[in-house]
Amino acid sequence: MEITFKGKRALVTGASQGIGREIVIQLVKCQAEVVAVARNKELLDTLQKEVPSIRTIPLDLSDWNATREALSNIGPIDLLVNNAGLAILGPLTEVKEDDVNRLFDINVKAMINVTQIVVKNLLSRNAPGSIVNLSSQASLVGLLDHSVYCATKGAVDAFTRAAALEYGPKNIRVNAVNPTVILTDMGRLGWSDPKVADPMLQKIPLRRFGEVHEVVDAVVYLLSNKSSMITGTCLPVDGGYVAT
Repeated sequence: MEITFKGKRALVTGASQGIGREIVIQLVKCQAEVVAVARNKELLDTLQKEVPSIRTIPLDLSDWNATREALSNIGPIDLLVNNAGLAILGPLTEVKEDDVNRLFDINVKAMINVTQIVVKNLLSRNAPGSIVNLSSQASLVGLLDHSVYCATKGAVDAFTRAAALEYGPKNIRVNAVNPTVILTDMGRLGWSDPKVADPMLQKIPLRRFGEVHEVVDAVVYLLSNKSSMITGTCLPVDGGYVAT
């Protein structure tokens, strides 16, 4: 299946490492013009050295007003990937207010803010668009020590469905991808202990964790015209975890 985004501009948040970084690289391979947003300027600089054609914007997306100011003049955006995310894990009884605020600021508020900016621009141009939100299997099942994180990803899914309903008549599609554990550098580190990994693996029918490219491929498909009849969908990329 050949996918091209020639003539399209894409905005990717959380673009400096992991899944976001690989999404940027793949979109450029598919001929998109890409704007990469992340908090870590040094990592963005290394990404730009690898992919010189991109535009980078170092930005703390948890700051609502700074985000609106920084993205106000980026020009038309046709494709949006809300990839920026944060995980703070631990027992519910030990959750602090600051933890809740940080998780919702990045995982939910930043997504809403950036989406609003992009949708307003699409509407002003009467242009079609495609938006993909990075959610998690944590929105679909309960995970131990993930209570607030699960709540934020549940909000991502609910927002995805409501935004898809609202803007479908304008030919703006909104979908989500819900991965299981993905073997980014951080994923490999966090799940390297068999005592931690094995119980999770036993719940995955494919008996393995996901690779980064398997999430990237799903995101690129949902952004593309190959998925032109798909909106409001939350797509598990989880080896069958939530289906069994």
